[in-house]
Amino acid sequence: MGPHEAQCVQRNVLLQALEEELPRGTIRYSSKIVSIDDQDGDGDGDAKILHLADGSTLRAKVLIGCDGINWVVAKWLGLAKPRDSGRRATRGHAKYPDGHGFEHKMLQFSGQGFRAGLVPCNHTDVYWFFTWSPPTPDGKDDTEQNPAEMKQFVLAKLRSIKPPADVLEAVERSEMNDVLVAPLRYRPPLSLLFASISKGNVCVAGDALHPTTPDLAQGACVALEDAVVLARCLGDAIVGKERESVEAALRRYAGIRRWRSAQVIAASYMVGLLQQSDHAVVRFARDRLLSGMLAKGLLMMPDYDCGTL
Repeated sequence: MGPHEAQCVQRNVLLQALEEELPRGTIRYSSKIVSIDDQDGDGDGDAKILHLADGSTLRAKVLIGCDGINWVVAKWLGLAKPRDSGRRATRGHAKYPDGHGFEHKMLQFSGQGFRAGLVPCNHTDVYWFFTWSPPTPDGKDDTEQNPAEMKQFVLAKLRSIKPPADVLEAVERSEMNDVLVAPLRYRPPLSLLFASISKGNVCVAGDALHPTTPDLAQGACVALEDAVVLARCLGDAIVGKERESVEAALRRYAGIRRWRSAQVIAASYMVGLLQQSDHAVVRFARDRLLSGMLAKGLLMMPDYDCGTL
């Protein structure tokens, strides 16, 4: 493995950078897909009719589902429904107009049944996260419903392990509308090894393909890998030396991304399980025996070359 560098990029900044590379008018907003029909009704037609939430329809020669874990396109392909990991995560964003003073490195803390971390995005913005397992079997508690209560819940848990004062300040500084809570879900990795990731002129990418727990911080990174591989396969099919159909190009993309997706999901799930577990034996093994292995695994997953366009 070569040298590694970790960067925290805000989602809106990444989306803006990607959008600016496209011709104006390419993106159509507020166009949620509610159902998909075949133009010729045989399941592998040359075009798909997309029914949108606003009542309009679109005709697509190629359909690439990037609709996240809500999985309308993935469901059409028959992919396994994402499972609840039994864990929850809250995330926040602290702003320091005059600079925060944190070093450019990730801080991580573990406590009884929870894990937390803090990462500077730049000299004025800090991202933090907190993951835990709800105390009730159905995974519901009142703190998930109210951002103000959620912030106090996080602060109380962090104070129990006495982190540096500036870490607590970052949580306290976050606006309540920046404190988001979500269940951590994942698609069973073994199901992807035999699933129909592509069918005719339809395929999936990003979270629609590989929803995973965030413990490796690779969700968006793996989605960008998908984009590079998919663009390369389609480009080779259209203008490459060995011409092939779009359907064949999508099958090739699915074959390339199948194992990588399953690997990242499985590794992320296991890292999260080991790092957050409060079981005495697991905690002893993690802290005394597996810490080096976990650190190596965290570096091996990102150390992947998906090739160039």
